[in-house]
Amino acid sequence: MSTPATAPREDLPPVPEPLPHPVVDNHCHLDMGRGDAPALPVEEALVAAAAVGVTRIVQIGCDLPGARWAVQAAATYDALVASVALHPNEAPRLAAAGRLEAALAEIEQLAGAHPGVRAVGETGLDHFRTGEEGRAAQVESFRRHIDLAKRLDKTLVIHDRDAHDEVLAVLDEEGAPERWVMHCFSGDAEFARRCLDRGAHLSFAGTITFKNADPLREALALVPGERLLVETDAPYLTPMPHRGRTNASYLVPLTVRTMAEVRGDDLAELCAGIDAATEQAFGGTWGAAASSI
Repeated sequence: MSTPATAPREDLPPVPEPLPHPVVDNHCHLDMGRGDAPALPVEEALVAAAAVGVTRIVQIGCDLPGARWAVQAAATYDALVASVALHPNEAPRLAAAGRLEAALAEIEQLAGAHPGVRAVGETGLDHFRTGEEGRAAQVESFRRHIDLAKRLDKTLVIHDRDAHDEVLAVLDEEGAPERWVMHCFSGDAEFARRCLDRGAHLSFAGTITFKNADPLREALALVPGERLLVETDAPYLTPMPHRGRTNASYLVPLTVRTMAEVRGDDLAELCAGIDAATEQAFGGTWGAAASSI
């Protein structure tokens, strides 16, 4: 095996072997750094990703500054499309400040601001960081994002942390949009079946490489190829053997190779399937991949 290419920055993990077919990182935060480390400049991040076969990225904006940034990035780079929303943990803070309605109105404006905005998210429920006092605001915000995704015919991107049953209950009450993605799927095989029965695409991150992730790998194994996506959630959830370091889209091959091993899939066929599933999940073909890099 050849020596890994140089990482785009000294503090980042080495570059893995390229994939045999392009894939999409369908959930990334290019505007965020990790800890004291700054975010990697966008063009450097895109070049590093494209070099290993990650030729397109969905940039997620999960507060108002991030959503504005995502729209501008999608308008600037052909390799990017955007998703905009208020994160579940952002909604209670805005509600407490009396600013939730105004923020939701701006998210709606941003969602229709550019054809590169393909999705509404990440929205959903988080019972890990938000206590009982903030959950009503989370639910209200989630309902409003579901309605927005349906009215604008956007893909819905869902954040679900320790709230599996509650997320599906709200979706059942509101009615899921035509296309929706369970971002960073964190459930077991039974929960995966419940999501798939409702039409979800399931997206898996570097967490599937973690030692204690057997239930997650069991879920991964049963997902039909046409519903299977991959993501980084960068700069977080870095796959093994670099867990705890800064994540970036160029590390997607580590996750995809683990996915192929778990599923017993041919790597090239799995990559092609993920690529096609991502196009279906996010509303069709995209612009020329990485042509402006």
